[in-house]
Amino acid sequence: MAQPRYTFTQRLLHWLIAVLVFALLCSGTLFWTLGSEGIANLLGEDFAGTLVTTHKSVGATVLLLTLLRLVLRRRSPAPAYEPPISKLEQFVGGALHVLLYIALIAVTVGAAVAVVSAGYPLEFFGLSLELPLAENPALAQTLFGYHGLGALAIFVLVVIHTAAGIKHWRLKDGVMTRISLP
Repeated sequence: MAQPRYTFTQRLLHWLIAVLVFALLCSGTLFWTLGSEGIANLLGEDFAGTLVTTHKSVGATVLLLTLLRLVLRRRSPAPAYEPPISKLEQFVGGALHVLLYIALIAVTVGAAVAVVSAGYPLEFFGLSLELPLAENPALAQTLFGYHGLGALAIFVLVVIHTAAGIKHWRLKDGVMTRISLP
């Protein structure tokens, strides 16, 4: 009997978002530890500029893919657990997913507002996008602080999510089959 699984598109989006979030957390950690100026001094201004624009573009991509994943999830609900897992595990897993979705959306939208408030353009793989917001350095600084805290929250949620995935993979209880690509 075949294990119930998410659709291929949902599974592909899950793993693509996971890889992109990992890349964002790595580049964000670099910004946090060295700052843009430190990265420019260490690796050159061109690299620092490319890293910033790539970080923005990948963040926007994660937002779009997350919204697409939510739409697909609405149209095609999660498959049943076979064999069933406890109601507590289902609740914790569901709550973790909701928190991840909220954090991914909030951190990205907040970053976009912060970037524009700081007087910089929103960039998406070479395209500049305009938001009708006035420059507000104080707001930008506050939002960038929240962006960092949100990224830290995402990191914690990802670690918990990954640990649960490893647990279910080791138990071979069918949970990982629902989301695995092959």
